[in-house]
Amino acid sequence: MTESDGRTEVRRTVLQGGRAKAYRPLAEADRRSAFLAGIAAYERGDFFLAHELLEPAWMGTDDPVERDLHQGLIKLAAGYVHAVRGNPEGMLKNLRGARERLEAVAIAGASGLAIAALPGGGLLDVAALVAAIDERIRELGRTLSVDVIDPPTLDGR
Repeated sequence: MTESDGRTEVRRTVLQGGRAKAYRPLAEADRRSAFLAGIAAYERGDFFLAHELLEPAWMGTDDPVERDLHQGLIKLAAGYVHAVRGNPEGMLKNLRGARERLEAVAIAGASGLAIAALPGGGLLDVAALVAAIDERIRELGRTLSVDVIDPPTLDGR
């Protein structure tokens, strides 16, 4: 939590994956707004913006499952930033990271997190998204070309 003694701001961290990560508390409504804005950017194909918009949601919670959800989506978006730049190694690294974080969410059985409700009213299907990422990783391994790998949809379709 950010604290102030009137002169200095103290920044806090949380452990995630055994490492200290930034924690800047953000109210649930504000995290939800950041999530929705990030999802909308992802769905428009603006992957860099999606990555940037999702970061406050990730840093704004100390709940490990919610953090994994947001970071998994951030890494997914970052993978497609690398795809746009023609960097298959960067894409692969980020897709693997996205898969790891999102699989942790699926294992936790938290696909129905309230914050994971999509703008159209459906829920983000984390297990289906992990399977879709697996397909993209296999395809990237076969083709070594980022040009033929479309981003997965977030509702499992």
